[in-house]
Amino acid sequence: MRLFFAVWPPPAAARALAEWARAAQRATGGRATEESKIHLTLAFLGDADREKAIRAAGRVRGRAHSLPIEQAQHWRHNGIVWAGPQETPPPLLDLFKKLEFELYKDDFALERRPFAAHVTLIRKARAAETLPPLPGLDWPVREFLLVRSSLSGAGSSYEVLERFSLAA
Repeated sequence: MRLFFAVWPPPAAARALAEWARAAQRATGGRATEESKIHLTLAFLGDADREKAIRAAGRVRGRAHSLPIEQAQHWRHNGIVWAGPQETPPPLLDLFKKLEFELYKDDFALERRPFAAHVTLIRKARAAETLPPLPGLDWPVREFLLVRSSLSGAGSSYEVLERFSLAA
């Protein structure tokens, strides 16, 4: 069971980001993320115990906030085009740190690198001279999710296993 924690955009924001990705794909090539799979990953657990992950996340207390989507870039080292904030909103960084701490307490092995708030929109992309302007959109973050990722011949599919509300 491959698990990860993430925040998911509301449908209108996901639609706007998917449309933007399809437009950007004309300049970068690659594979655009499907609208239903657009998210911001907080922590990737891999093959992990679902109940243990739920218990750890249940101890996390975070605040609801807005996630600005202000920039889009191409990361040459891994060939992705991503969008996200200029700077990680403090409540999102706090949520990440609290979740990471609770997961470490329960012996989850996580990647040890700085948190980079980004939404992967195109994979296997090449650099482009310019990317289209990002749409104005509203992405309120009111919860975070535990999600199962399954791989098959048809690609990956996601299933929400648990939702964790953030305080207003």
